[in-house]
Amino acid sequence: MRHSLLLRSSASLVALTALTSIAAAQTPTPPGENPTTGPLPQSEAPAQEQNTVDAIVVTAQRREQSLQDVPVVVTAISEETLEDAGVRDIKDLQVLVPGLTVTSTTSETSTTARIRGVGTVGDNPGLESSVGVTIDGVYRPRNGVGFNDLGELSRIEVLKGPQGTLFGRNTSAGVINIITEAPAFQFGAEAELTAGNYGNYRAAGSVTGPLTDRLAGRLFVAREVRDGFYDVRVGEGPRTETEDQNRNFYTVRGQLLFNVSDALNLRLIADYTDRDEDCCVAVQVRTGPTGAIIDALATDEGLLNPARPFDRVAFSNRGTEQLLQDGGVSLEGNLDLTLFGQEATLTSVTALRTFESVNGQDSDFTSADIYYRPADGSFNQRFDTFTQEVRLAGTVGRLDYLVGGFYVDEQLERNDRFLFGADSEAYLSTIIINNLAGIVRGAGAPLSATATANGPAFLSQATGRAFGTNYAAGEGLRDRYEQDTKSFAAFTHNILALTDRIDLTLGLRYTTEEKSVRSQFSNSDNAVGCASLIANPQRILGVLDARGFPVFTRNAAGRITGTTPFATPLAQTTTVLGCLPFNNPSFNNRTTNQDREEKELTGTTKISYRPNEDLLLYASYARGYKSGGFNLDRGISATGLSTGGTGLLAITDTSFPAEFVDSIEAGFKSTLLDGSLLFNATLFNQKFEDFQLNTFLGTTFVVESIPEVESFGIDVDTIYLAPLVDGLTLQGGFTYADTRYGVFRPEDLANPGRFNQLQLLPGQRLSFAPEFSGSASATYERPMGALTARFFLGAKYTSEYNTKSDLLPVGNQENFTLVNGRVGLGTANDRVRVELFGQNLLDEEYYQVVFNQTLQGAAFQTPAAGQVFAPYNPAADTQTYGAFLGQPRTFGVTLRLRY
Repeated sequence: MRHSLLLRSSASLVALTALTSIAAAQTPTPPGENPTTGPLPQSEAPAQEQNTVDAIVVTAQRREQSLQDVPVVVTAISEETLEDAGVRDIKDLQVLVPGLTVTSTTSETSTTARIRGVGTVGDNPGLESSVGVTIDGVYRPRNGVGFNDLGELSRIEVLKGPQGTLFGRNTSAGVINIITEAPAFQFGAEAELTAGNYGNYRAAGSVTGPLTDRLAGRLFVAREVRDGFYDVRVGEGPRTETEDQNRNFYTVRGQLLFNVSDALNLRLIADYTDRDEDCCVAVQVRTGPTGAIIDALATDEGLLNPARPFDRVAFSNRGTEQLLQDGGVSLEGNLDLTLFGQEATLTSVTALRTFESVNGQDSDFTSADIYYRPADGSFNQRFDTFTQEVRLAGTVGRLDYLVGGFYVDEQLERNDRFLFGADSEAYLSTIIINNLAGIVRGAGAPLSATATANGPAFLSQATGRAFGTNYAAGEGLRDRYEQDTKSFAAFTHNILALTDRIDLTLGLRYTTEEKSVRSQFSNSDNAVGCASLIANPQRILGVLDARGFPVFTRNAAGRITGTTPFATPLAQTTTVLGCLPFNNPSFNNRTTNQDREEKELTGTTKISYRPNEDLLLYASYARGYKSGGFNLDRGISATGLSTGGTGLLAITDTSFPAEFVDSIEAGFKSTLLDGSLLFNATLFNQKFEDFQLNTFLGTTFVVESIPEVESFGIDVDTIYLAPLVDGLTLQGGFTYADTRYGVFRPEDLANPGRFNQLQLLPGQRLSFAPEFSGSASATYERPMGALTARFFLGAKYTSEYNTKSDLLPVGNQENFTLVNGRVGLGTANDRVRVELFGQNLLDEEYYQVVFNQTLQGAAFQTPAAGQVFAPYNPAADTQTYGAFLGQPRTFGVTLRLRY
């Protein structure tokens, strides 16, 4: 399959080469004309000198336009502001953009961006992104690639609301459009050396300039190391690393800009990033009753009890290695044409990319050896993506038209290996017997203390197998998923000037997508522990009876005459907990093939009115679309427990439907105070259908489509170039977003049985959906004799929100404010500059994500017979909760050299 991608890429490059030859022959350079003045690629042209806010140029509509002429909510961040704020990846970006939240969980490949409270949730590569990321016009398959160092940035545009008409698939919540610096025909070189706390050292450098009078190049390289943000207690190992969430990477990015003629230019970009790090451990937010069991099994305390999350002490006896490789090549060509007597531009963007991660994971997040994923290459994911986009843009009379096509071929491979540790059987056996005792005592029946004695031996007694062979160390699941996606879209986006002051925009996109997945499941030990439980339910009852559980009725002579009402729930609970998805014989040597096809029409219409040169009024409607897919994880159903001894059965259909959004916006863009003040505001209302929620059920991730989500609010952006204080620039904005689930019932779900875990959602705000967020920054540059001083201070306030997809109250994050600052002193010509910087200056302590630690208690109670769900009872919540924390305060010094 990768060979076919290479062939398609080669064919596109050949076509562009032919286009180059034709254009060069048809448009020779006139005598005496400078051949180096050809235009840069349209999507990469640098913004003009920003003396007024009107000079801010964006490409939100795939055309170069003034920010104030675009009827789209866009937060535009300049190169200088990005540098001052220390933005090197999309997580750094969120401090500058109200309404943007970026989090990561078990690894930094699991990075998720959300806009206005809407985004993809969870560690499942089968889910597409709700917020699209494009870098130099190239679509990236998942948000995690944006966590890599983005290199030399020209600007970043954050577009809010559905953007599928122009930016392609899976941009139902918005787009982060990243534009890097292009090669220049004037020589230049830069170097950066940084040293900071946590042992942070970074070196970066770039060089650009002409190679010939028609060819320019740019090369950027960077290397960074940093110690971890967590101290790790490793117990008996085998892990030896005592820190986590460190940084150790290098990146290189090379470019060529070839002005073939006055009419044609090509930009070739190749980049590669390699990361070898440890990430990610978690800390306890609350330790439940299972903490005592883990303490008994571990050689140290196993986990913190009581929990002290912001001590940043984690427990992990297994490695969390994170090996990432991301690289690719893209070629953009722009050909100026004359059509219908008017100028037009034909643009082609071809890209071939590969992203691969190999990870290790301590899956129980303790120093007891219970569950883990080894970092030997058997737990990994890889994306091979080929994209081709062609656009033709021009003007005919009052019509500014754009038509195009987009094709993507994405091949996703995921290998999963989840293994039992040396303490696995003892731990699982103990929590099962304790659960059984809880059922009996919870019903008010007497039960002696001897019933739970020698808990670690219960499962070996119930199966008849020797202790340690039911869930043997080093055994477990080994699964492989191969997903192939092919998507083609034809689109058009047209702006018609109805009058000199009124414009009508009409855009349509027709998308056809085919997606298939081949899933191969296996258990290295054939799930013998579970199989033994299923094969002999009477043995389970006999063992329970011997332990004193009330499972049999007896006559006066002591002979068994039947079973009590406890018999079935106790036997089934034993089987359910002993036959979890990662140890279930229905997955033994199982292979499934699934496919789905979608054909969807989406689009947008906008009307804008400019009553004067300084004010734009607009209203818009957009229909967005996010493709359906497959849950790339195991899922089981309890229906097989009832008869035949078949036990818990594997789910065959893991597909989920497409997600749609209808968005209405109305707003204005104003330029005030002689062009020194930008003030923009937009009201929005977004309604999502079949919202794709990925949630963790304690053992596996599942995708459930929520019938409706609605987001209503306002976005405000402002920039002020203070005319009375030379060198002062203020930028800020705020977002109010009331983003909530609609009211739904169990029968509204594809799987009503999941409502028990989702019962807190109806009518409530989504996770990671703060009601208010606001950002503000100030930059001041002042000459000081032969030197120039530069000061930057930026802050973002975020109101409270929940960090758990099930909205359990333990996941609540209180409001917090992040503050970044930078002070620089350099020569007047900016050749040398020294800067002091700080990120999270107030050292705010906050959660990125709170989650249920695997098989360490229960948050929701089991519904009684005949009930669909049991109302959540905080007093009965025994779950141990872990968290991935936000970064602590960091600071350091940077030396910049420019030539």
